[in-house]
Amino acid sequence: MATSQPDPSRESLPTGLDRLQLGKLGEEFAAAYVQQLGYRLVAANFTMPVGRNKLGAIINVEIDLVAYDGPILCFIEVKTRSSDWFAAPSANVDLHKQRQITRAARTYRRILGLTEQACRYDVVSVVLPAGQQSNVQIELLRSFWTEEKFRKRRWTERYWD
Repeated sequence: MATSQPDPSRESLPTGLDRLQLGKLGEEFAAAYVQQLGYRLVAANFTMPVGRNKLGAIINVEIDLVAYDGPILCFIEVKTRSSDWFAAPSANVDLHKQRQITRAARTYRRILGLTEQACRYDVVSVVLPAGQQSNVQIELLRSFWTEEKFRKRRWTERYWD
């Protein structure tokens, strides 16, 4: 008789929460956490258009939290899961998501005249175990990625040097 392993695709959510509610609760925990660390929040769930897709539809990107850590403007992505059994929540902040947030952050900085402002991209990983909201695990990953990896390179650069 085979023993069964927990199925991560069927992870149970904290009592009475759907995925959207879980995400909202995780963002609330993350906002409180970064404020305890001394960050000064300036925006939450900030959504802005960053371009159009191949079909011409407008692409909107949401930045979960915008805050200052001292003089540094931080764009914070919050990932919430009810379990980290399969992978940490931060594993879902892939290159595509990083690129979208970077584009939105550039637009945000341009609109507000903060183009010379030092900035950083952080991720807050939140694990809310099913039925155990007192055992919340929160991890702040500072400088999870940099804008440099998404800068366009000039053809004149030599990559083989």
